[in-house]
Formats: sequence, C-alpha cells, structure tokens
Amino acid sequence: MLSSDTANPLAGLDEAALPTLVDRLVEQGWFVGERFIDPALCRALHDELRTLADHRALQAAGVGRGEAHRLRRDIRGDAIHWLNRDSQPQRDYLAAMAGLQGQINRALYLGLFEFEAHFAHYPPGSFYRTHLDSFQGRANRVISTVLYLTPDWPADGGGEMAIYAEEDDTRELARVRPEAGTFVCFLSDRVPHAVLPTRYPRASIAGWFRRNASLGGLIDPAR
Repeated sequence: MLSSDTANPLAGLDEAALPTLVDRLVEQGWFVGERFIDPALCRALHDELRTLADHRALQAAGVGRGEAHRLRRDIRGDAIHWLNRDSQPQRDYLAAMAGLQGQINRALYLGLFEFEAHFAHYPPGSFYRTHLDSFQGRANRVISTVLYLTPDWPADGGGEMAIYAEEDDTRELARVRPEAGTFVCFLSDRVPHAVLPTRYPRASIAGWFRRNASLGGLIDPAR
C-alpha cells in the first residue's frame, strides 16, 4: 500500500505517461491511460467501495446541482459516496490527484484550485446517458477524471465510457473499457460522454479539478 506521507507527490501515478496526458488534453480534449494508477491502490479502493456497498453506505446519484438536483433513474443509475479522507487508500488517491493537479497547472496554467471525487457503483443494467460535466461560461469544474476499479473486466461486460465529438454528441470517438487501473481525464465543458449499460457491477471513482469560484465569502458554492 502506498502512503500519503511519501516525499514523491506523484506516487501511485504512471509518471512516464504525464507528458502524453498533457498533450492529449491540448490536442483533443481527452486522455485515456491504461495501468495509469498503482494496482495495489486500485485494489484497496475497490475493496473499500465493495464494503460501502455491502453496508448500504452509498447514495443514489442524481442530476443537476443545488436546488436543481433530482433523482432521474432514466438518466443515470449509479450510487455514490464522496471521498472524505477517512481511509488510507482515499488519502493516497487524493494525494496522487494533488500531484497531478500541480503538473497540469504548471504545464497548462489552468489555475486548478481543488479536487473533489466520489466512488461510483453501477449495478447490472444501469447506465448514464450522454452529458457534459460542466457548461461553457459557467464552469468551475474544469477537468473531469475517472479511475476504473473493477479487475478482470469481462469482454462482454458492457459498461464502457463512450466519448463523443464536441460538435456532434452522436458521433462516437472512443469507447473505454472499465478495467482496473485505467484512468480517463477530459475537459469538463467540451467532451460529451456516456456510460453504456453494464452487465456486471461496475466500480469507479469520478472526480473533478475545479477553479476557485468563490462567491460571497463561500468557496465554490455547493457541488
């Protein structure tokens, strides 16, 4: 197991892939890296999510933010639990994302301020319809991330992330198999994407690097 006390801020990441990640964000707005996150950390996070699910500690996910938040099972069917640093695996993953945030800020001057993330469990038959994670002109979520946690994902498992063209959200550009260790990041307001129906329990962590959208003394109003 990794430790967040390590002197290396990029511990747990595939450091050799970082230049490619930056290049892909600039060139096409999205990056997919297989085996990008340390396997031992992925296993620990997967075990934690399974424990949360077994203890009914997940909440049905909704759509919209603030007062517009609604449960819409016809749009998304996952259950979530926000990362809160309660466990060592959470602290290790958040430390790795803090290191990645620094690398992206130094390379692209995006002014990323903080990272938020939640576990996501998709039961068989569930999905998430095509959407953007943020909207141009009103974006505090700047870069979205997804880390997949399920090992040995079967070829017939479904549950892929479909990535679509910015100018035409019906034109599919890529499908990402939700295999443990695969990491996806993309521009939140420019990359339409969907979770295709899954045939098996699907485990992941969804996260967002955000700008500081302080308002009236509150840092980044409610997520």
